[in-house]
Amino acid sequence: MPGAQDLHREIERKFLVRKMPQDLAGFPHAQIEQGYLALGREGVQVRLRKAGHKLSLTYKRDEGAARQEREIELSPEQFNVLWPATAAKRLMKTRYDVPCGEHVVEIDVYHGKHEGLVVAEVEFGDERSARDFRIPDWLGKDVTGNRRYSNVLLAC
Repeated sequence: MPGAQDLHREIERKFLVRKMPQDLAGFPHAQIEQGYLALGREGVQVRLRKAGHKLSLTYKRDEGAARQEREIELSPEQFNVLWPATAAKRLMKTRYDVPCGEHVVEIDVYHGKHEGLVVAEVEFGDERSARDFRIPDWLGKDVTGNRRYSNVLLAC
């Protein structure tokens, strides 16, 4: 329902992908277009995202593995009014959801000017789970907190 709000503390780790999992196309996936409306100090960002048919506006604050996040769903009309304001700060990617034990690894395959870049994120319920995560052999270097791989910088 447009306007519904989700508030939580996002705890995640980000990795480069060393080797693609077998049969990647067989996992659930969606095309994602996202653009940034505002970027500020302390890692503040306001993002628009179209993932499949889901349209959303997200506010994030802080940087690193744990961040404050608030998200609301938007109607197509709301999204279309705001989208042009992101023209200079956009990216496109395909996100694959790959099960890994009790977690889901979100593999992002970037398109356009970042063609060839593939990163993976894993979200956790608490910091201990994030710390104790057993990294599968197909994931590479942990780049959590490395701004070079942040969607904000990739979009600009």
